[in-house]
Amino acid sequence: MNIALLGYGKMGKTIEHLATKKGHSIVFSSSGTSTEGNLADAEVAMEFSTPETAVENITLCLENNIPVVSGTTGWLDRYPEVLKICERRNGSFVYASNFSIGVNLFFSLNEHLARLMKPWTEYNVAIEEIHHTQKKDAPSGTAITIAEGILKHSEKDRWKLDSADKNDLNISAKRINDVKGTHIVNYFSELDTLSIKHEAHSRDGFALGAILAAEWLIGKKGVFTMKDVLEIVE
Repeated sequence: MNIALLGYGKMGKTIEHLATKKGHSIVFSSSGTSTEGNLADAEVAMEFSTPETAVENITLCLENNIPVVSGTTGWLDRYPEVLKICERRNGSFVYASNFSIGVNLFFSLNEHLARLMKPWTEYNVAIEEIHHTQKKDAPSGTAITIAEGILKHSEKDRWKLDSADKNDLNISAKRINDVKGTHIVNYFSELDTLSIKHEAHSRDGFALGAILAAEWLIGKKGVFTMKDVLEIVE
């Protein structure tokens, strides 16, 4: 398949390397400073840019009838706007805060655990996420997705970064050099602690999941998630 890369940072370069190994072609790439190739030649676009440019990039592709796989975080206040554009153009769109297969299985495990824990009010719950020092947003989009899964089955009002309020689902965000991404959910009481954890060892897992989503999206119409791609049924 012919791929357009919108965003040519570390993730874009990892996608390029792995997609090429799988026999796909990069026919267009863009970064904040330059573009190369022809967008019209693309069968699918993979958008991993910045919160400031994501909506513009996604819109450009949808308006040109190019299916889009987006993994940029930090722009979701404009998500409904993108959905309207996709619907108006009869387009194809997959968004995920994290494309790793392991993380998406973790999302489902997290929700299942939250359902199990709901009756046991003596446990409090909190999320910890750790990423590399160049990550711009905090908490991570992955941590927010984990929090939303917990809040569906919780009496807590909202998630909040570095909160001491027991009514909040606290998320702590740490930035450490060259950490690919670690997410931990802790349920703790006076008697014990129950934890689930996902730790990424490289960016390859994120990139391979995004490539899988792009391969899956070809020929489909609508708005999808990784649950659709991986056929996760709850």
